[in-house]
Amino acid sequence: MKKPITSLFVMAAAIFLVCLAGNVFAADVPVPNKGDTSWMIVATVLVSLMTIPGLALFYGGLVRTKNMLSLLMQVFTVFSLCMVLWVVYGYSLAFTEGNAFFGGLSKIFLNGITIDSVAATFSKGVVIPELIYVFFQATFAAITPALILGAFAERMKFSAVLAFIVLWFTFAYLPVAHMVWYWAGPDAYTDAEAGVKAAATAGFLFQKGAIDFAGGTVVHINAAIAGLIGAFMAGKRVGYGKESMAPHSLTMTMIGASLLWVGWFGFNAGSNLEATGLAALAFGNTMTATAAAALSWLFLEWGIKGKPSMLGAASGAVAGLVAITPACGFVGIGGALVIGLLAGALCLWGVNGLKRLLGADDALDVFGVHGVGGIFGALMTGIFANPALGGVGVYDYVANAVAPYSTSAQVTSQLWAIGTTIVWSGIVSVIAYKVVDMVIGLRVTEEEEREGLDTASHGESAYKY
Repeated sequence: MKKPITSLFVMAAAIFLVCLAGNVFAADVPVPNKGDTSWMIVATVLVSLMTIPGLALFYGGLVRTKNMLSLLMQVFTVFSLCMVLWVVYGYSLAFTEGNAFFGGLSKIFLNGITIDSVAATFSKGVVIPELIYVFFQATFAAITPALILGAFAERMKFSAVLAFIVLWFTFAYLPVAHMVWYWAGPDAYTDAEAGVKAAATAGFLFQKGAIDFAGGTVVHINAAIAGLIGAFMAGKRVGYGKESMAPHSLTMTMIGASLLWVGWFGFNAGSNLEATGLAALAFGNTMTATAAAALSWLFLEWGIKGKPSMLGAASGAVAGLVAITPACGFVGIGGALVIGLLAGALCLWGVNGLKRLLGADDALDVFGVHGVGGIFGALMTGIFANPALGGVGVYDYVANAVAPYSTSAQVTSQLWAIGTTIVWSGIVSVIAYKVVDMVIGLRVTEEEEREGLDTASHGESAYKY
């Protein structure tokens, strides 16, 4: 009778050990948190809101009545186009391992990504579903080309717009996103040796130490350079400087700016990828800098022109949003306040004094706001991320602690990111515009431009009279 009892005991012990080992193994495999997943779904919806209808209404209100629908159409279509391109090959080229400038093609058509696939966050052992990461990043990839549209508004062929966007998205947005944001994730940094190997697989500017929390370089500088070059290469609008080209609906522009402000919380706080205190900091910085910049622009313009304007307040808010974007997860609230106040003033100069110096017909001041604000924000990130100035510093994943901070070293890294983005986007943009001009032609005819793109290009109008 002893043998069966002994056998049962051994069997029970074996089952216990197997279950224990299974539990230990399960504990070692990160599982997405429902709260983080829910937050990322909300953030993705908010960033979508920034473009459709936020950016569309903001831009649409700034053009003349006869071109309102054309701007709405361009933003809506570009958003749709880039979303499809992102699924087909964009995500793979931006966020898989390849070389320092481009990812690979292992995930074209989202190959291999399932409901169980996970993506790294910025915390060891914490992941989110890869599918929501794919589409969160897709909204960034869609709004960035849409920003360019404001620079050459009211004069570009619709077919030329779409052809240029395909080329620029592929050869400017995707590599810059890869250079700045691609890395192996925090779990790869187990020790110093592993950290060196992991860093070697990251994007070029990530390896240079550049920090960009939510897209100061990838989104704003990148798009602004393309917009400025487009304004030069497309040429000035018919009647520019001689005829009134005032915004036709500041009501629409204010609604669009407000939707941008609200959606930007998903843009900035969502870039933390987790529902944590750092997301709350990014949220607070976004609110603070935006409000400060709106007031800065408003009061300065009031002093210069004698009257406060709705357009000034809305433009100031967007300037603050742009400038705080790269810094929102790195600086303290005090830093955000300074960045916002200075950004409002600097971008006011950007759309007035600098615009006159450049001489380009940047119709909706894409460079004056997104270029000037993006460059300024990227530089200020290097200064105010310093823990001595209230920032959170840069985390060392090997030491599992905030690294010693050098302002000069970080500003140098930021300059690398700014310069590389300007040169890369500039070269790609010139080539892309030239190719499109040779094959399709950039401009509509003078007759069509005077008629307005709503009816000339689309056979529709925004308003009924």
